[in-house]
Amino acid sequence: MKAKATQDDDAVRLDKWLWAARFYKTRALAREMIDGGKVHYNGQRGKPSKIVEINAEIKLRQGNEERTVVVLAVTAQRRGASEAQQIYQETEASIANREKMALARKMNALTMPHPDRRPDKKERRDLLKFKSQPQ
Repeated sequence: MKAKATQDDDAVRLDKWLWAARFYKTRALAREMIDGGKVHYNGQRGKPSKIVEINAEIKLRQGNEERTVVVLAVTAQRRGASEAQQIYQETEASIANREKMALARKMNALTMPHPDRRPDKKERRDLLKFKSQPQ
């Protein structure tokens, strides 16, 4: 009976590992992301009940960012952020891709600046009139 208990300690579900690694705030959210196809385990679409193994590659999407991480340790306990970062390592290609995408978003924001204030009622009417004119 004791041998079975130690075997179960090593087996951690994918949704629980993502929650313990602090990629998602709740297990329910991690499960939702996996079911939605936002998480791939070793190049294949994952399932929440998939057992995580060491050296597995997990590709996940968080908002606009896409990360590829390699599992260094398997744990089911959620710890502090500094400890959680010790159980995975992000790949060099993933880091470079995220930095490139962040720079592209920043440059896009610079080329299309937002106005300092919202248009008042008269300016909104003028904008609507301008947009509805036939070309």
